[in-house]
Amino acid sequence: MAMAAVAANPSATAEDPEPHREAVPGLESQRRQIENGESGRERPLRAGESWFLVEQHWYRQWEVYVQGGEQDSSTFPGCINNAKLFEDQINWCLKKGLVEGEDYVLLPSAAWHFLVGWYGLEQGQPPIERKVVELRGTRKVEVYPVELLLVPHRDMGTPHSAQFSQIDSIDLVLRTAREKFLVRPEKETRLWVKNSQGSFERLCNTRVTVLDAALKSGQLVVMETRSKDGTWPSAQPQAGNKASKEDEDFQGQPGICGLTNLGNTCFMNSALQCLSNVPQLTEYFLKNRYLEELNFCNPLGMKGEIAEAYADLVKQAWSGHHRSIVPQVFKTKVGHFASQFLGYQQHDSQELLSFLLDGLHEDLNRVKKKEYVELCDAAGRPDHEVAQEAWQNHKRRNDSVIVDTFHGLFKSTLVCPDCGNVSVTFDPFCYLSVPLPVSHKRVMEVFFVSMDPRRKPEQHRLVVPKKGKISDLCVALAKHTGVSPERMMVADVFSHRFYKIYQLEESLSSILDRDDIFIYEVSGRSAICENSREDVVLPIYLRERTPARDYNNSYYGLMLFGHPLLVSVPRDRLSWDSLYHILLYRLSRYVTRPSSDDEDDGDEKDPPVTASPILADMAAKDSIPKPGHVAGGSSQNPGPEQAGPSSGVAGGSRAPVNNSPGPSHWPQRARRKHLFTLQTVNSNGTSDRSNFNEDTHAQPYIAIDWEPEMKKRYYNEVEAEGYVKHDCVGYVLKKAPVRLRECIELFTTMETLEKENPWFCPSCKQHQLATKKLDLWKLPETLIIHLKRFSYTRFSREKLDTLVEFPIRDLDFSEFVKPQNESAPELYKYDLIAVSNHYGGLRDGHYTTFACNKDSGQWHYFDDNSVSPVTENQIESKAAYVLFYQRQDVARRAKPQPDLSDPPAPPACGQPPNSEFMDVN
Repeated sequence: MAMAAVAANPSATAEDPEPHREAVPGLESQRRQIENGESGRERPLRAGESWFLVEQHWYRQWEVYVQGGEQDSSTFPGCINNAKLFEDQINWCLKKGLVEGEDYVLLPSAAWHFLVGWYGLEQGQPPIERKVVELRGTRKVEVYPVELLLVPHRDMGTPHSAQFSQIDSIDLVLRTAREKFLVRPEKETRLWVKNSQGSFERLCNTRVTVLDAALKSGQLVVMETRSKDGTWPSAQPQAGNKASKEDEDFQGQPGICGLTNLGNTCFMNSALQCLSNVPQLTEYFLKNRYLEELNFCNPLGMKGEIAEAYADLVKQAWSGHHRSIVPQVFKTKVGHFASQFLGYQQHDSQELLSFLLDGLHEDLNRVKKKEYVELCDAAGRPDHEVAQEAWQNHKRRNDSVIVDTFHGLFKSTLVCPDCGNVSVTFDPFCYLSVPLPVSHKRVMEVFFVSMDPRRKPEQHRLVVPKKGKISDLCVALAKHTGVSPERMMVADVFSHRFYKIYQLEESLSSILDRDDIFIYEVSGRSAICENSREDVVLPIYLRERTPARDYNNSYYGLMLFGHPLLVSVPRDRLSWDSLYHILLYRLSRYVTRPSSDDEDDGDEKDPPVTASPILADMAAKDSIPKPGHVAGGSSQNPGPEQAGPSSGVAGGSRAPVNNSPGPSHWPQRARRKHLFTLQTVNSNGTSDRSNFNEDTHAQPYIAIDWEPEMKKRYYNEVEAEGYVKHDCVGYVLKKAPVRLRECIELFTTMETLEKENPWFCPSCKQHQLATKKLDLWKLPETLIIHLKRFSYTRFSREKLDTLVEFPIRDLDFSEFVKPQNESAPELYKYDLIAVSNHYGGLRDGHYTTFACNKDSGQWHYFDDNSVSPVTENQIESKAAYVLFYQRQDVARRAKPQPDLSDPPAPPACGQPPNSEFMDVN
């Protein structure tokens, strides 16, 4: 309590020359009442009670008087006089260094009042009342309270002194300062203290004591008052004072305020705008109800800092004095407590929203000490009984405005497939993450390369099962080309080389949408019988020798170009000469054959070429590679981590391997032919195999090496890069819109647990793939529905841009809630109040917000610092990501709906977006 020096009993002061005196008992009775008994000075101290100082000389005189036994004795002490204890008789400040037993004695309140009633108090003197405090387990009378210097933030030159007990709360210090500086009740204030280093620290928790806050006598305490625009004067930089003054003069609609993008913080801005337009939560902060519920000691919370930072944002946005505000302090606080949001990378607005709701809940949790609560299964009890118990247990540990506003209750039913045991539990939720009905089809773009050299590659758009195999891709292409799937090989081409050649049984999920897929026609699979002929499939690369450089025939002097090929070669024609002519035929569309005049007559003619040892070995090999397999190479070639386009049209690959003769059997020379030379290379196509210690059983790839001059004369690059589009390329897989009701139905549909997440059945004592069903049991005041647009698998990530049709008004949940309260149908009907939108893809998206102003009922579009009014028919779009619905019985808007015939209000900032803009990032 403040140590203001006031008389405990005004009638007992000496200001009245004839004060009313109680009937004076006998001297012995006086001694017993003052010295002993419940009211005497010998009784033990009790924390919080008042004791009084009496000057030592007067008290000794009184003791002599009562011990003498004569009431008319000359030893009568007269009025109580404490003058020797004061520095002066103006401010009545206690002298420093007074010692109990030498300068004063201490009397409990009752004994003091007895003495004052019997003898009176010297005129004008205040009683010296002091509190009993308990410090570290020891009780004592606090003779010298803490003297603080109070100053307002606007005028720190004239401090006001005030005394406080060490057990007084900081809230008393704040109230005392408000009284001294005449602050109006509706104004919000906070305290700062100047520490020994000369800097100022916030006194955040006003419920702690002066002792806990470590305040000392003589310390300066500054009271700061929030400005009418919602900002704190100390938070305004000096350079921004002018802008702040301009904002203070601006008067707009409260809540129509943009948020500056600090660098990829649109996700944060979108979540904040949605939450700011939840009426009951915003009113809770605007009316300062949060100040009484800040939880500074919750180990799961953020010491009230997130709640205070959010409150500052809400007060600024709803002051009506800002067109836009900069959420830098809030961003810093979020990054401090959640490291995933540090920096300026793009994040998910729903993830930020989840963190913020949890942080606000823990910062405002009314439960200061969470008790242990044991979770109980239904065990055959009625559902309503188990549900009520679960909700009560939840509230015993979690009780805040967030729980009041956003928390509901699930009913979860698990059934064991073996023993039939049924487990029913009830779990709280803060939002619903509902799946979107997903198509089981997938559209893939591929390039078909025919064996007919006259035909250009064809681009095809194929519809295949999402969980299909490579063989399904070949079957789909066969319908367009007439080529049997048995005669197809699928490859991923990257940077002019095969990244991977696929086996038919591999999953399509390993192919990403950005991969460039080529499907090659190869010779058919003949039955293995007498007189049958098998072909070998060779991977072929194109290389150009870099001019004017001699690197000893190393790969540094050769550059890959064009598209690689998969060429079927009859086993009985496996010779360099035959291979040269086969390749010349396959390249004939864009490689010109030289005429006899173009031959180099100066060179000696090459001798006839016979089959080389390696080709002869391959021709005799019993294990014959099938056309569906590459006759060599690894199934996963070294290469970049991700495939991308090569020059012009591109693709990717990988392949299984059959055993075949190794590099040591291949000729170690590159024979010069008329147009190009053939060279054995490794799977990367960048070096002579003889320089590498590859698997001796891995058949090499073949490189066609061109001299620059020969390539320029005979190789037509434009024709080589040419391709045609099949009619199917114009096909678009239509995505029919889905209703929000379908998403909720899918959410509440029974499902079987995955192998990675089994359930331990308490009956059969084993982990089981049980069936699980979720039902809605208790709905919150404000329901947040998260549409799960982002799909992540082991091999792919995608965003579902399906249009979800959702109602603006009267979203009815009655059919989804069990049990139903038929007498209160309004408990299940909701109206939309905000939408968080996401435009673009996974990597380069942008977040915005639609929100309905709680005061005007007008919808607005928030795009960072830009705000503009919109109509309700603009709200539904493919970008809708998180929906905020408010229950109709909670906040029926008191104001009438705006007349649709009235002209729209002028935009708060910028122009209203058109539908084309909002559908495209």
